[in-house]
Amino acid sequence: MTAPRACSRQPKQLDAGIFQAEINSFALRLAAEGKAAKTIRTYTEAVQWFAAAGLQAGRGGWEQVTSGDIQQWMAWLLGRYSAAYASNQYRALQQFFKWLAVEDELPDPMAGLAPPRVPAKLVPVFTAEELAQLEQVCAGRSFAQRRDTAIIAVFTATGIRLSELAGLRSMDVDLWQREITVRGKGGKDRIVRIGRQGARSLDRYLRARSRHAHAWRSQLWLGASNREPLTAAGIYQMIARRGRQAGVDAFCAPPR
Repeated sequence: MTAPRACSRQPKQLDAGIFQAEINSFALRLAAEGKAAKTIRTYTEAVQWFAAAGLQAGRGGWEQVTSGDIQQWMAWLLGRYSAAYASNQYRALQQFFKWLAVEDELPDPMAGLAPPRVPAKLVPVFTAEELAQLEQVCAGRSFAQRRDTAIIAVFTATGIRLSELAGLRSMDVDLWQREITVRGKGGKDRIVRIGRQGARSLDRYLRARSRHAHAWRSQLWLGASNREPLTAAGIYQMIARRGRQAGVDAFCAPPR
């Protein structure tokens, strides 16, 4: 199980001004290709941010963007963010300019450029001892305790992304087969399996969930005290809170 950490960034400037029309058309093209809503938002925000903050005043249109503009923007990103984050921004811009080059028959300013090099990095994980500590602080019969125990059990058994974990619905769980249907990127479903202990933890949670005031909701992980269902950020916060209770400080990977 990957250990999470927070990742804070300054709000982005997204007022693309005269460049917005092409960005809207790019978003429409991505939607027509069946891209997920999150992917469309990520790509378009990257282009908007570049147009709003990365281009100097005086540009009259996309045809005036140069490879130097791209390189200066990458250098700025690398000075403030991780190489992996800058690389993701680069690839979003790359897709936009490839589309624009075909759509409007413009030169591609990114032709011949290379994305920022992302150094290999080991992803920290919880040790078996730390997992046992997390499970211990979650032990109990309250709704929150049974929910948190089940979340950690599923996370440990499957290694799915936080966003996938948060997106699970109660109907996705098959306790008899010990299987969970997960919707990944691009709306692709896959089956993951859990062990007997994980199934037992889920069964205990589902019984508690059936008595919850919001049991009618489709989301699997309901909030305690009649709060909204847990999001990926909510699950992260729960694990971080339980980690502090257990004395576990190895929170080193951002919510995904």
